[in-house]
Amino acid sequence: MAQNTSPSRYTITAALPYTNGPIHIGHLAGVYVPADIYSRYLRLKGKDVAFVCGSDEHGVAISMKAKKEGVTPTEIIDKYHGIIKKSFADFGISFDNYSRTSAEVHHKTASEFFKKMYGQGDFIEEETEQLYDEEANQFLADRFVIGTCPRCGHEEAYGDQCENCGSSLNATDLINPKSTITGTVPTLKKTKHWFLPLDRYEGFLKQWILEDHKSDWKPNVYGQCKSWIDEGLKPRAVTRDLDWGIPVPVQGGEGKVLYVWFDAPIGYISSTKEWAAREGKDWEPYWKDKNTKLVHFIGKDNIVFHCIIFPSMLKANGDFILPDNVPANEFLNLEGNKLSTSKNWAVWLHEYLEEFPNMQDVLRYALTANAPETKDNDFTWKDFQSRNNNELVAIFGNFVNRVAVLTHKYYDGKVPTPTELLAVDKEALKALKEFPETLSSSLERYRFREGSQQLMNLARLGNKYLADQEPWKLIKTDENRVQTIMYVALQIATGLAILSEPFLPFTSNKLKGILRHAELDSASHWDDIATNDVLLPAGHQLNPSELLFRKIEDTEIQQQLDKLEATKKANASTSTNSSDMDKEIAPQKDTITYDDFSKLDMRVGTIVEAEKMPKADKLLVLKVDTGLDTRTIVSGIANSFKPEDIVGKKVTVLVNLAPRKLRGVESEGMILMTENTEGKLVFVNPDEDGVANGETIN
Repeated sequence: MAQNTSPSRYTITAALPYTNGPIHIGHLAGVYVPADIYSRYLRLKGKDVAFVCGSDEHGVAISMKAKKEGVTPTEIIDKYHGIIKKSFADFGISFDNYSRTSAEVHHKTASEFFKKMYGQGDFIEEETEQLYDEEANQFLADRFVIGTCPRCGHEEAYGDQCENCGSSLNATDLINPKSTITGTVPTLKKTKHWFLPLDRYEGFLKQWILEDHKSDWKPNVYGQCKSWIDEGLKPRAVTRDLDWGIPVPVQGGEGKVLYVWFDAPIGYISSTKEWAAREGKDWEPYWKDKNTKLVHFIGKDNIVFHCIIFPSMLKANGDFILPDNVPANEFLNLEGNKLSTSKNWAVWLHEYLEEFPNMQDVLRYALTANAPETKDNDFTWKDFQSRNNNELVAIFGNFVNRVAVLTHKYYDGKVPTPTELLAVDKEALKALKEFPETLSSSLERYRFREGSQQLMNLARLGNKYLADQEPWKLIKTDENRVQTIMYVALQIATGLAILSEPFLPFTSNKLKGILRHAELDSASHWDDIATNDVLLPAGHQLNPSELLFRKIEDTEIQQQLDKLEATKKANASTSTNSSDMDKEIAPQKDTITYDDFSKLDMRVGTIVEAEKMPKADKLLVLKVDTGLDTRTIVSGIANSFKPEDIVGKKVTVLVNLAPRKLRGVESEGMILMTENTEGKLVFVNPDEDGVANGETIN
């Protein structure tokens, strides 16, 4: 079965953030605001919702941060758990429970999950060779090793994933691996681990994703899953040689912990248990009842874990439901550059609130209106200012302010009694009644950008109605008519107060306060707007008007741009003084023989065709004339070059590299690249005239 169309309850999860740093706008836009909008909407519809999350406090990222700061992992997780939890609360992310994976309930839940699968024979136990740092005297977990990606040639790929081409890797796949702890070249050392044989679940995943969810999952999610399944799934380790994490709870697991990507998604289950215990509920229906709708909100870098690995774990366990949808977002960039925690290229939430106090909803709205739902999007401070000044202030805020001010001016703040409803009034009220269904349609399909603009259209409806009817002119000649106009406008304002809550919770509360909405005998809710003729009754007293939004000045935006420019200069200075020097003094690679070098067949070639790989932001599919033939080469260079700009370019090609399929396209070779000081890729190519395709490079 594909979609669960009439669930009894909803379990909504948001990706567990790593407690190795604070939260920035990329996290908010990619995961937490859309998840919050959806959860708030469902509650307004009267649904039974468990919206859960928690801090991911295990894994290498925490160990790395602790080593860097010279403190214990516990000090790191306690510090950032507090910062992250406060940021979510400050921005109105309405979790029913925010837990942490260091909690006892989580350790117990993850251990029991592992033991059940272990007892069922769901794991493969293997002794394998893993990278080992002799100087640090420890096995190297994925993020403690970097090297050259065997698929795209990126020289700083991690042991679990290449962030340049998106390929999932094993640390032993890396070419020229190096320990990030000591900088030494690691050795291979035998160790025992348990693996989840994902290949056993290929048939199930093909049916469940590629058939059952072909029409309702987002194309970016479906496409990535299809690529993984089509390439063939392989066993994946669920344990690691680390001293930080949940101990492997079976004989022989001494000195090992559960791999963070096995343990972290179980955090959704343990967080639900924690919530249920506090609320006096039974947690099991939220994870085991087929009438529950499970939805995971994540970023695109977590698709494989939530769509391939975790569902395989749930399927193997046997008792759990599977996600109905995984509406993953793409990435948000900042002023044209990729968000980077290490380079401080980010807008940190705690800093934003210091500089724009009480303006959480402005950021929520700007991020939603420009959400990276189908492709990577760019946050710019100018767009942020425009969204605020031209939409929130000029449309939403302007309408509400005019209605409230005129009601106080003409009727001492009391809702007037309408007289005769004209056709224009009936049309406005009819249009208001249609908005809940319009918004529901967008939100049920996880189109939050679309929903935010539909909400603004309701404010536009109110503004146009007032502008067309001009009550400020009619008050002099037709007071009865103005009573009706203001009554209708107040009904629209009340609808706006209710429907804006998922998107603008702080504004919704403020507007409801002006309308004294909570004091009504039967305060209207989401579905009431479509059925009730009266949302705010005649004679109801309003509170004094207050501005919902304020204009953002150019000087404020310039301060933010100057701040980023200073960050850019600092990074450039660091790069000049540190990174470039590091490159100059990087240790020579292991000595090779002439015979080793002679095995490499490098030829001069020319790119004759180039196009973007569908649904892959970083990959270009190239046709290269090597002199021997014209062959296809897939290269992870789309962020540095446009296809049309490199046709006719002379390149150096490694022609005898074993062919490898990338997203279903067989790549037959590798193009040699380097980077300039700005981090941009540069072709390593012959610059002399008269060098023919096919000439060897010796």
